[in-house]
Amino acid sequence: MQATTASAISLNVKEVEASRDFFARHVGFAEKMAADGFVSMARTDVGYNIIFLRQGLSSLQPESLKHTHASGLILAFVVGDVDAEEARLRAEGVPITTPLQTEPWGERFFQVTDPNGIIVQFVQWMTAPQA
Repeated sequence: MQATTASAISLNVKEVEASRDFFARHVGFAEKMAADGFVSMARTDVGYNIIFLRQGLSSLQPESLKHTHASGLILAFVVGDVDAEEARLRAEGVPITTPLQTEPWGERFFQVTDPNGIIVQFVQWMTAPQA
């Protein structure tokens, strides 16, 4: 494989603008490109762009994905202080989907859900993850 110069995750959603606004306001992403039914968002400290595509978009390939919805995945972001992040989002009025919890292996996390049902998880490692 040749060197990779950029990466992105593309998610099919019903309302592109709703996810765009949520990720801009609450997760700190900025719009980089947009067209009808498409928006690409980025943060300088995240190694990939998030692209929201409107379901049914005529240019969406493969054809079999045209009407599917992004589901069964979690966008996870590791942060330095997950408790502070949870308090910030709660203060902004974002409903907490999964409350703060710490797993036995040291992962402390909580989850929120964007208006299109995209699960966003914020994680802090309380102990180093095991290999």
